[in-house]
Amino acid sequence: MFHFDRGLKLTAADLAVDFRRRQPRGFISHAHSDHMARHELALCTPGTAALYHLRCGVRPVMEMPYRQTVEWGGLRLTTYPAGHCLGSAMLLADDGERTLLYTGDFKLGPSATSEPAEVPRADVLVMESTFGDPRYRLPPREEAIGQLLELVRKTLADGQTPVIEAYALGKSQEVTRILTDAGVAVLQHAEVHRVSQVYEQQGMPLGNFMRLAANLVPGKAVVAPPGPRYKQLAGVRRPVRIAVTGWAHDPAAKYRLGVDHAVPLSDHADYDDLLSTVEQVNPSEVHCTHGPARFVDRLLDAGWNAFVLGRARQERLF
Repeated sequence: MFHFDRGLKLTAADLAVDFRRRQPRGFISHAHSDHMARHELALCTPGTAALYHLRCGVRPVMEMPYRQTVEWGGLRLTTYPAGHCLGSAMLLADDGERTLLYTGDFKLGPSATSEPAEVPRADVLVMESTFGDPRYRLPPREEAIGQLLELVRKTLADGQTPVIEAYALGKSQEVTRILTDAGVAVLQHAEVHRVSQVYEQQGMPLGNFMRLAANLVPGKAVVAPPGPRYKQLAGVRRPVRIAVTGWAHDPAAKYRLGVDHAVPLSDHADYDDLLSTVEQVNPSEVHCTHGPARFVDRLLDAGWNAFVLGRARQERLF
């Protein structure tokens, strides 16, 4: 039903899934750069299509709204929300004998800016496993949001500027919505602002935000991408930098990221959610990708028929 060619391919349809190199036909689970390329034809949800056009220029696409099954290359294909960012989708493929679920990047539970994940049953599960280490049992979402709001409000009260560092697509929009819902006005870096305009055009309002300009208005939070080239922001004085990422659960994260504070708010499933997803899907085999290989050993110990995607045979790592 599928094979590995430096990435997942659905064999009957010759459909590349989340390839980073150009293909005749490619499914794109979401519009982060490590999951897409300028394919000759891209299959994706309408939300992902809009972001794909923004990032790659207008390209040929076949839109696949959630829960609407299409016949394609001998397969029945259906997308389901993945809870990761606008348009993010799991893909269920059915060849009439077996079903395969590809999760892409996903998160269980609520999100401020994407539909909650829906996890259908399948015979084969190909699962993103970013936080496949038991160290990454993240705190409750409400706790992380409370920590973020407390830091932002204290920083503003001290006359400083909270600069929240978050990926330009997805996390920045969720942080913006969380802050504006709490009454905090937001200024966005230009790269974030471009993406946010697409969110709003797709019917996902983000509240009281504007593009960051040199004449910074005091009393507002700033949302900008992470990385050294974004450290100097026009008009920002006395910044207090706050990283928002699941990796913040590691106490050393703020030093590694070069920030003052790190908040463990993630758009990926944590360790317990990964295990829960396998139980919900109840597959006969699990193939893991985008995560630590040792997670497969933990699934084997739990009785699952588990593999690292693309590895010919399973070799235990400890």
